[in-house]
Amino acid sequence: MVTVDMRPLLLFSAFLRVFLIVYGEWQDKHMEVRYTDVDYFVFSDAADLMASGKSPYERTTYRYSPLLALLLLPNTFLHRSWGKFLFSASDLLVGVFIYTILKKCSVPKNICTYCVMAWLLNPFTFTIGTRGNCEPVVCAIILWIIICLMNGNLLQAAVWYGLVVHFRIYPIIYAPTLVLVLNHHFLRLGQKPVLRIWSSGPSKKPEYSTAATKLNVLVAIKCIFSAERIVFGVISAAVFFFCTGISFYLYKWEFLHEALLYHLTRTDPRHNFSIYFYHIYLHYEREFSVVEKLISFLPQFMVQLVLVLRFAPDLPFCLFVQTVAFVAFNKVITAQYFVWFFCLLPLILPWSNINFKWKGLCCIFLWMGAQTHWLMWGYLLEFKGKNVFVELWMASLVFLAANTCVLVVMISNHTYSPLFQLLKQNSSEQGLKQE
Repeated sequence: MVTVDMRPLLLFSAFLRVFLIVYGEWQDKHMEVRYTDVDYFVFSDAADLMASGKSPYERTTYRYSPLLALLLLPNTFLHRSWGKFLFSASDLLVGVFIYTILKKCSVPKNICTYCVMAWLLNPFTFTIGTRGNCEPVVCAIILWIIICLMNGNLLQAAVWYGLVVHFRIYPIIYAPTLVLVLNHHFLRLGQKPVLRIWSSGPSKKPEYSTAATKLNVLVAIKCIFSAERIVFGVISAAVFFFCTGISFYLYKWEFLHEALLYHLTRTDPRHNFSIYFYHIYLHYEREFSVVEKLISFLPQFMVQLVLVLRFAPDLPFCLFVQTVAFVAFNKVITAQYFVWFFCLLPLILPWSNINFKWKGLCCIFLWMGAQTHWLMWGYLLEFKGKNVFVELWMASLVFLAANTCVLVVMISNHTYSPLFQLLKQNSSEQGLKQE
C-alpha cells in the first residue's frame, strides 16, 4: 500500500478547488451551460437584499436560515465568489475532521488518509462546494459534533447541534441517536469518555446476534432522563429556539414558512429522484391536505426507528445508515442530498468487510448505474421535451431499489463497534449477554 501524507493531499485538494472556482467563473461568462449552481444565485441575491436592509425572503425560492445569507454578505462588497471559497474551505475542513475522528479511534495513519481521499478526491464532493452549494458547511458541523462527543465536550456538541438544525433542518433526524448514545458508556460531565479503538480491522466478521441486539437496546434506553441527556436536550433546544426566535423577530412568518414549515409539507411537482414526484405532479393542481403531505414521512419514520434502535451505540455508522435511508425515502431528492451521507462514508470504511475489488465495485456501479439511468430519462424530459414521465418514475423506483440494496450490503458487511467502551454492567445485562 502506497503511503500518502495528509499535508500534500490537503494542498492538492485546495489547489484543485481554487482552480475549479476560477474555471467556473470563466465558464459562466463564455458558455451557455453555467458551472455555478442555480442555488448560489439565490443565496447571493438573498445576501444582497440583507445587505440593503431588506428581507432575504423577498428573493423567491430562498428557503434557508437567515444565517446563510449573513455568511454570504461579503458576496456583496468583496467578491461574488466569496461563498464558493467559504463552502470549499468547509469541504477541506470535512477532510480534516474525518482524519481526526479516525485517528482518535486509533485507525492506522495510512488507512485514515485513504479514507480522507474518499471524500476530498470524490468528483461529486469537490464540485459541490466549488459550484456554490452550502452543504459542506453542514457536513463540517455534523463531523465536529462527533468530535466534541468523542472529546467529552457535551455542552459544545449540544450548542453546535442546535445551531445546525436551525441552519439546515434535516439533522433533526439525528436527535434520537445522539441522545441514546449518551448512556452510561458516556462519562459524567467534565470527563472524557473512553473510546473503543480500531484493532482488528475489516477482516473481522460482523458482530450481529439477537442477544447483542437486546443488550444494545437495553443499554441505550437505560436512564432515559440521565444528566447527560437532559443537558444535551435542553442546551441544543435552547440554541435552536434562540436562533429561530431571533429570525422570527426579524422576518416574521415569512421566515417561519420558508425556512421551516415549507420543508415539512413540501410538494415539488418538478421531476427529481424521489418515487413520489410523479404522484405529486399528477395531483399538483389540487390542494394536498396536511395529512397527505405528512403521510409520506411514515416509511421514513419506521426505517429511522429501526436503524436507531439497532445501531445507535455505533454512532458514525448509525448516522450514515440513517442519512442514506432518509434521503432514499424522501419526498424530494436532489443530487446535493447525496453529500449528506458521503461525508459520513469515510468514517465507516475501516470497519467494513466489503472487498473493494468485487462487492465494492459492484455497489458503486449499481448505485451510479441507477443514477445514470435516471439522468438519461431526465435529459429526454428536460431537454428534448419527450413525454417520458412514466419511464422516469420507473427509473426512480430502480434508484430506490439500488439505494436499498447497497444499504443492505453495507449493513451486512459492517463490523459493529460502539463508539464508547462499556464502563460497567449490572447483573441483568451480564445475564442477557450470555444468552
